[in-house]
Amino acid sequence: MWYAQALARTQGDIDGRRPAQSQESISGSCDSRGQASVFTIGHSNHSAEKFVGLLKGYGIEVVADVRSRPYSRHAPHFNARDIEAILSDNGIRRLFLGFELGGRPTAEEFYDADGRVDYARIEGSRPFLDAIQRLEREVRNHRIALLCSEEDPARCHRRLLVGRVLGERGIAVRHIRGDGSLQAEGEAIDDQPVLFPDTEVSVRKSIRSVLRRERRPGSSGR
Repeated sequence: MWYAQALARTQGDIDGRRPAQSQESISGSCDSRGQASVFTIGHSNHSAEKFVGLLKGYGIEVVADVRSRPYSRHAPHFNARDIEAILSDNGIRRLFLGFELGGRPTAEEFYDADGRVDYARIEGSRPFLDAIQRLEREVRNHRIALLCSEEDPARCHRRLLVGRVLGERGIAVRHIRGDGSLQAEGEAIDDQPVLFPDTEVSVRKSIRSVLRRERRPGSSGR
């Protein structure tokens, strides 16, 4: 039922918009070699103005919100309704995919005995695969950034789960950092450093338990 509700919320194609002037040399949604690409960004405690500036600096047209819970206690302007309004006012579309691609799924089948999220289990689920296929289609026509809360992508599921799967499907993953720099998975962009070399050992579960405190006896979800 939750998946049917999620589909109802995200049905419809993303309408086309011309990207803003980008600070980097990549044109459109593909790089100079014609490879499709996707960006990621963490909102951290940025002001709305700074966050929008980071997006516009790379010509982002669509923000795909992959937070399971699109709310922020410390930065309430990133709550679902608020950030959608802020983005809309700046000509950027928000697409919520937190149900399908979020790092804290509702079903307990995606957690191990220690309460850590098992990314391998999520990757095999139909809702996740459907959302990945949708992103594959969209990134070839629009400049998209995956949104989560952590500024550093190194330990965030937008990289460890979603970005990894997109990368395996031939989509270049680039991370917009809080200082405005761009870092990439396994490749250098101009003179910018490689953030995550191919030899890095991949984490296939969430870094820490995210279920233990919230688990209720007899509950099948959150």
